[in-house]
Amino acid sequence: MKKVKILTITLAIILITAIAFGGIYVQKQNRMENVVEDYKYAMDLEGTRTVRLEVDTGTTTVVKDSEGKEVKDTENLTEEQMTEKGYTKEEVPNNSEDVKNEENYKKAKEILEKRLQKMGVNNYTIKLDTQAGDIVVEIPEDDSTDTVVSQLVTVGKFTIQDSETGEVLMDNNDIKLASAISGADNTSTSAVAKTRIYLNIEFTKDGAKKLEDISNRYLKIEETKEDTENAENTETTETDENGEEKTEKKVTIKIDDTEIMTTNFEEPMRTGKMQLSMGGASSDQKTLQGYAAQASSIAVVLDTGNLPVKYQATENSYVLSDVTNQELSIVVYALLAVVVVALIVLIVRYKKLGALATISYIGLISVFLILIRYANVVISIEGIFAIAIVLVLNYIFVNKLLSKLKEEKLTKTTANKGIAETYKEFFIRIIPVCILAIVFCFINWSPISSFGMVMFWGITLIAIYNAIITNILLKIEADK
Repeated sequence: MKKVKILTITLAIILITAIAFGGIYVQKQNRMENVVEDYKYAMDLEGTRTVRLEVDTGTTTVVKDSEGKEVKDTENLTEEQMTEKGYTKEEVPNNSEDVKNEENYKKAKEILEKRLQKMGVNNYTIKLDTQAGDIVVEIPEDDSTDTVVSQLVTVGKFTIQDSETGEVLMDNNDIKLASAISGADNTSTSAVAKTRIYLNIEFTKDGAKKLEDISNRYLKIEETKEDTENAENTETTETDENGEEKTEKKVTIKIDDTEIMTTNFEEPMRTGKMQLSMGGASSDQKTLQGYAAQASSIAVVLDTGNLPVKYQATENSYVLSDVTNQELSIVVYALLAVVVVALIVLIVRYKKLGALATISYIGLISVFLILIRYANVVISIEGIFAIAIVLVLNYIFVNKLLSKLKEEKLTKTTANKGIAETYKEFFIRIIPVCILAIVFCFINWSPISSFGMVMFWGITLIAIYNAIITNILLKIEADK
């Protein structure tokens, strides 16, 4: 029975080790994909994307009528037609002189930092030239880098306007928060369940009141069957209390002057929330992921506020890491070789107890490698050094424990006593290391925070894992 228990734990550790070093692959579409979270590397290992944002000094051509109001949809008009209508062209600066000041530059930097953090980019550097307003951003290179860069140059101007007059009814100041959510599509008649992705916008207290007023003013007019049959155009009309014809009014929702939709409201909106459908309903996960990424990107921009200054990316370059993959592989293999030799020493010195400790040690390494992936730890060169220290600390702990147990006959009583004494001696001695690791976690500098996070999770795992797995193995061996 004892052998069966040890074999079961050994097989479980082998499985975890296979997952840690190989992954879990499942078929998605026509490919096999590893569903285990990948490591997050710092810029000193992954390489750096450097983006220079300069204050946009260009102009935009705006067409205005004789009354000075901006005219849209003039692409199909010739110069003669525009002259006949009394339209004139005017070059408008993308950034007026009154917005180009140090206060707005600093505010833009703060907004960009918020966007990076909301997109999960915690490992970055951002520098501002307070005189010219130029901003240089350095972020790690990964699969999401291009998406992140695109959000840096997005102004994020949100407006709800009257579709006819262009009057701004709501703007960014009315937004409390934005997020991407999903929901079942109840309109689908298909037998396959479909899902929709929505951009959920929650407004402030004042914004909620504005939204309710707007939804009352821009309610959809219900058509009768006779109206539908006799309709000659898309504009719906009805008669008000005075018997006068009333035209259905609509609002246009825009982000950065790009029209998202023109619509009216089925009913008054009293919840202070608005949900905008991103794309159509779908059951395809890849399609839904695309819609979700789009909604999340817009939500991040809206949630952090619009940039007071419009920027343009004048540099977007990738800088390779000084550490090559070959050099990194040499370090990893060297570390593994040292671990193998150390474990062989344990087996030779402590025989059967050493073999059990080796099984437990391998399991700890595997759990540790999985843990730092899901604990959002960014691994830098200093982080790799911290991994080595954690492995050394655990080896010291195990060696001390086995040394105590070797002195007397192994029983459940001696096992409990040895573990308790080892815990007391070991963790009292590394209290300064624990404090240092916690402090380093809160330092906003990637090399130091990476070292601190790896050490924190490593020491925590040493305490919990050995109290459970190593303890169980020893007690099974002690069980007669």
